[in-house]
Amino acid sequence: MPNKLWKGQWDAAAIASVVLLAFAFAFGGASREHALRLALVELAALPVLVLATTRLIQTGSWRDHRLAIGLVAGIIGLLAFQLIPLPPAVWLALPGRDQLGLALQLAGVEPGWSPLSLTPEKTWQSTLALAPPLAMFTATLTLDQPQHARLVRLCIAAALAGVLLGTAQLVNGGTQLYLWATTGAGSVAGFFANRNHLASFVLTALPFPIIWGAAALRRSDPRTLPLWLGALFSALVVVALAAIRSRAGIVLFPPVVIASLLAAWIASGRGRPSRQLLIVIGVIAAALTAVAVLGLSPILARFDTQGAPETRFERWPFVAETAETYLPLGSGVGSFDAVYRSVEPLGELDGTFFNQAHNEYLELWLETGWVGAIILVVFFAWYARRCWSAWRGPPSRERDLQRGASIGIGVLLLHSISDYPLRTLALAVVFALCCALLELAQRPDRVQGRQNPV
Repeated sequence: MPNKLWKGQWDAAAIASVVLLAFAFAFGGASREHALRLALVELAALPVLVLATTRLIQTGSWRDHRLAIGLVAGIIGLLAFQLIPLPPAVWLALPGRDQLGLALQLAGVEPGWSPLSLTPEKTWQSTLALAPPLAMFTATLTLDQPQHARLVRLCIAAALAGVLLGTAQLVNGGTQLYLWATTGAGSVAGFFANRNHLASFVLTALPFPIIWGAAALRRSDPRTLPLWLGALFSALVVVALAAIRSRAGIVLFPPVVIASLLAAWIASGRGRPSRQLLIVIGVIAAALTAVAVLGLSPILARFDTQGAPETRFERWPFVAETAETYLPLGSGVGSFDAVYRSVEPLGELDGTFFNQAHNEYLELWLETGWVGAIILVVFFAWYARRCWSAWRGPPSRERDLQRGASIGIGVLLLHSISDYPLRTLALAVVFALCCALLELAQRPDRVQGRQNPV
């Protein structure tokens, strides 16, 4: 059945995608504990995955996305490979298993068939957690531009709701308004368990209102409401980041705003910046000035190097050294906590525990070895190629979405250097949505222009 029959309609796949996104925001704001809530998001992904996969096969449009689908297949294949039982002789010969073999020998236990992953139950949980982002990615490829815009608007609405909830949490001062038991009192976290992830989310949503406001100038839209909404949302993000006080959010804000304004200039037609576009810049500058005057001290305190040391940075070299032990295949996805506890230096033992590397790239290196590194390199090549197509193309509604999505992906990739945002289901689903929007940049401009006139 031709794909055009589904254009612009609230069909089953579009409705299921909205439900999945809503479930991700409501129940997917944490990366651990609360397994029942996270399972609800995974269950909501199943109908989306079935509907979207069926549509891709029926329309034959999967052929247009071979590289992206190949990347997804590579990730799933890596997880499946880590779960395949291996004979004892093979398993004991893998790097890093000698101490485990010695422990079994001392306990008088004969080693049996075991998977490559040292924590197969965690690897299986990670495989199940792929369902929501995979469903969102697949479904978005089958939807049209108006449906894409609806999903993005839902993300923006969720960002606003998260900021409002975070404001209420700050005013309340207690723990009653927090949705997750692991959130510390006094944090502005919205519906996330971690304030850093709320900061990443609002930054991911930031480019779209700015770009859409500028696009109204390109279309000579007499209404200035989209432009003002973009300016007000930008000012709200500035104030929200000051309240959230996430160091990652504060550091990422300048490049995100610069990239968003550049995309807005392209969306407005690449001409001389108009007075209206300069107003948006002025509103952002005014918000920054107000924050600097009224709340700079608490923000600077977050960067105080005289306080407690940042242990994640101090432990990264040891994580990298540990990863060398398990090359070339890694210790298994989800095994970081168990592996690190087994080799943690005695001098670092205290009342806390280092459950994640707080650097997705280092953790990927430890858990997947060279195979994961190759997949990551291919992903970055895909990202660079699609960004090139999106940013050099002429302005259009689809190109506007694609440029905004490329910035959103960049936010989460950069944040992953010092945290683990993509292990949170809500952010993983948003990341998958942005990746699918950017994947559509491979379409020729003449096709995009015909489907979505400027």
